[in-house]
Order: sequence, then C-alpha cells, then structure tokens
Amino acid sequence: MGPRATALRAELRQLVKEHVPPDYMGAFTDNPADLAIAQRFCRTLADRGLLCLAWPEEFGGHGASAWEQTVVREEMWAHHEPRGAQYMGVNWVGPTIMRHGSAGQRAAHLPPISRGEVIWCQGFSEPDSGSDLASLRTAARPDGDGWRVHGQKIWTSYATMAQWCFLLARTSTGGKKQQGLTIFLVPMSAPGIEVRPIRCMMGPHHLNEVFFDGVLVTEADVLGTVDQGWSVVQEVLSFERVGIARYARCERLLLAAPRVLGDQWETLPEELRGRWARMLTHCRRARLLAYRVIARQSQGTVNPGDTAAYRIAVTKLDQDSAEVLMEILGLASPSGADGRWFRLETEDHWRYSQASTVASGSIEMQRILLARSMLKPPAARAAASTTVSAAQAPPAAQAPPAAQASA
Repeated sequence: MGPRATALRAELRQLVKEHVPPDYMGAFTDNPADLAIAQRFCRTLADRGLLCLAWPEEFGGHGASAWEQTVVREEMWAHHEPRGAQYMGVNWVGPTIMRHGSAGQRAAHLPPISRGEVIWCQGFSEPDSGSDLASLRTAARPDGDGWRVHGQKIWTSYATMAQWCFLLARTSTGGKKQQGLTIFLVPMSAPGIEVRPIRCMMGPHHLNEVFFDGVLVTEADVLGTVDQGWSVVQEVLSFERVGIARYARCERLLLAAPRVLGDQWETLPEELRGRWARMLTHCRRARLLAYRVIARQSQGTVNPGDTAAYRIAVTKLDQDSAEVLMEILGLASPSGADGRWFRLETEDHWRYSQASTVASGSIEMQRILLARSMLKPPAARAAASTTVSAAQAPPAAQAPPAAQASA
C-alpha cells in the first residue's frame, strides 16, 4: 500500500504498545476496566485524527483514502480491537448518517462518533427474523406527531453499554415485506426500552435482548424516508460485513505460532504444519477479497456479490484457523509470557469463531446472495451495485496493485 501505509501501521502499533496492556482481551469482559481502556484508546486515536481517518473533514475526519482507513481497520483487529464497539459507528453508522441523515442528525451524531465518545447498537434481528430480516415484526404505530414502537430485538451486541440504537421497524404493511420499513435513531435511555443480557461463550455484552414497550419516536428520529428503510439497510450490511478485518487477527495468531513454540514447532506433525500454511494462504485470499470490495467502494459502488464472497471466505477462515491453532495448542505447551498470551488469544479466537458463520448474516444467506449475483446477466449485475457517497468512498483512493489484480 506504499510508504504512507507503512508509516501509519508503525504509528498504530506503537500507540497500541503504549496504551493497551499486553494481556488485554477486548472491551467486552467481566472487568469494567477493559471497556474503560477501549474508550480511552478511542479518544487517543481521535486526538491524533486516526479514529475516523477517511471521513470528510467537515464531519470530523481527515479526508484520507479508503486504503488508509483499511490499515487502521486491520491493525485494530489484529490487536484485539482496542476501539471496542467504535468500529460500528466509524464504519457504517456514521457514514450512513452522512448519506441519509438530515442536517440536524449530522450535527447531533457525527461529532460524538468522530471523538470516540458514543457507542451504538444495531436493532435489526428478531427471534423469528434473523436471516430473513425483512420479515421483522417490531412495529412503529402512528401516535400524534410520531410513532410508538412495540416489539423485540435479539442478538443485539453492546446494548447494555450503548447510548444509541440504529433501529429498523415496520411502519406500514402491504406489498412486499421489504416495503414499509423505517430506520429510527433511538436513544437507549428512552422510556420503554429494556435490555436483557444473554450470557454466552463469547463473554458479556456481546449478545442481548432488547424490548420496546411503547417507545416514542418522532419525525426527527427518522433516518431517510419513512417506509423506505430497506434500501438503506442493504447498503449498511455491505459496509458492515467488510468493515471487520477478521483475517488480520487470524494472520497475526498464525504467524505467532512458530515463534511462540520455538523448538516445539518442529515436533508438530507435518500434516498439521501443512494445514497451518494453508490457513496463511486463506488469510491472503480473504484479504484480497476485502480489497476488491474496498477498491469498488473507492470508485463509488458496492456489489452485493463481492461482499458476500468476502464474508464467506473470512468467516470460514475464522473457524478453520481457530481449529488449526487449537490443535497446535493440544500438541505443544508454549511457556513464558508469550506462551500464556498465545494460549489466551487462541482460546478467545476459537470461542469467537463459533458464531462467525451466523453473525451479521449467516453463511447460507451469503451463499444465496453470491449465487444470485453470479447468475445475473452482466447488465443486471451492474444495476444491482449500490452507489455510495463520497463520505463512504473518500477521494484519492486508488487501488493498490494487489487490489487491482484481485479485482
């Protein structure tokens, strides 16, 4: 990606070394200090202009290229995401508000996101509307000058700590199920919202149920146009799915294995070391698929088939690399501080990977999306591409050689 990217990586790694403890295992643990570490680190990045690097300057960014933002994304995920939940606001909530929000919404929401001061959660999935999101039943019924929201969301990450919810609700019926859906920007402190944590193997805060019992929303809370939220959701999901650079964490752990094991590495079965090498090639494959999407974002479009292909590759990589790393740990006993770090990181990676082919859209749905895209005639495939704004596809973003080759 060139010398600027190299310098940026070095700066980010130094900041992580200075501000994030070596035993940091993410923001979402039983220890409140871990969330505090993430929030402080976000403010450190924001002070240096690195949190929303590719945002336009008018919205609190620095107008950098999508490739520089990719460097930030990769380094954060490689080092256990010390931004905590901020990637959600940075990668897609903020850009979506730039594109579809009113002037008041931009003024209210973008500065806190760019300063790393606010956490968002996503009110999409429901108990009977996971992969088939358009079948959701949470409803916003007219009430005076606004609506009253009734319903339930599930698997809502960060709901216990979020200040705002990006909520999708049904505002009318009739026609296709994708019609009549509206996005609301709802404060989590609003009366009528109840959050119930769901304990799981990934730890606290990741998954929650959220209940809406007559929550009042107004015209000022509507993002975009009433009843036209589905097109925005499609755009959001494309950015969300490529915004998580899981391959960077997989690659870091895989490359650490020989160093941490030392002489024990040569005692591992040749077949296992062969699968380890294969996982490194799969890391490169996932990276190049991500770069294909980013290259097209830089040109102003997003193809659903490209994002689905990346999502399939990176979630399978998550699970397959975790299995290989766990097998390595089963046959070797790394010692010292590095050995303890490697064991804890690998075990955490394995736990997280179990949900990767379900979270943010199941792998089965991604395969359907990819198949539909591939089977369309070229003209229809081009028409299906989503046009994105300059806020989401910053200028001065030329694809590096690797991305050009993969595209």
